[in-house]
Order: sequence, then structure tokens, then C-alpha cells
Amino acid sequence: MGVLLEPIKDDIKDLKWLISDLDINTSEIEKLPINHEKDWFLISSDEMELICKTDTQIVWGVFSGIDKNVDLKTDQIEIPYADGNGEVWKNGNLQVENSKIEIIAWDSSYTIVKFTKREISDKFKKYFDEAIELEEYKFKK
Repeated sequence: MGVLLEPIKDDIKDLKWLISDLDINTSEIEKLPINHEKDWFLISSDEMELICKTDTQIVWGVFSGIDKNVDLKTDQIEIPYADGNGEVWKNGNLQVENSKIEIIAWDSSYTIVKFTKREISDKFKKYFDEAIELEEYKFKK
């Protein structure tokens, strides 16, 4: 996750993260701010940075980055998920309203990253020149 967020780390420093549908592999479980008792949980940007600094493989999961000042009404949203959700393969539809970024780990095979701001998306694509638009990916399959 640290490598993935490197080009946009300054753009996401003021986000809180709703994490759901999580399945990980790590030898550093005691260092992680993860609540395995819940289907979803919120963490701060500092806690997200901690996750980024560990050797953790994210097999499945959805990371929704939301402005830390936005009051997230978790009782009024459908909790994001990856497995079995065909909507994740479409451009522009983040699962949590007011998200700035959505990162979807798909069975350790794919990582889908969606942005609401074009300039952050462009910065990400410039750093990862192998990144492609979801619509382009569909035609390559």
C-alpha cells in the first residue's frame, strides 16, 4: 500500500479511511490498526500511514478515503465490498458518497484505484505509467 500511495501521499494526508471487506496476509498483525471483529472500521490518516509502512499483502478490501472533516453517517451507507461487486469495474462510481479516493484490492490480482479529482488521477498515472483506465481494461480482456 505504501508504494501505491507514494505519488499522492500529500494529497491524501487529510483523509480518514473507511476500510471494509478486508482480507490480509501479514506477519505484523500486532502493529496494524485493524479491527478484525467488525466488517468495516474507520482509521485516521496516521493509522493509514502505519499500514503503509508494514509488510502487508491486501488480498481483498475496499479503502474509501474521505475528508477527515466530513461527518460520515455509516448507518446510512451500504458498506463497500469488492468480492462479487461488478460495479467496481466501472469508471467514476465510488461506493461511499463524499469519497475522494477508493482503493479496491481484488483477490491479490488487481488493484483498482478511483479518484474524484482529475489532477490527483493524473499525478498517479504519471507515476505509474502502466496504470490504465477501467474502460480500457474491459476491452483488453
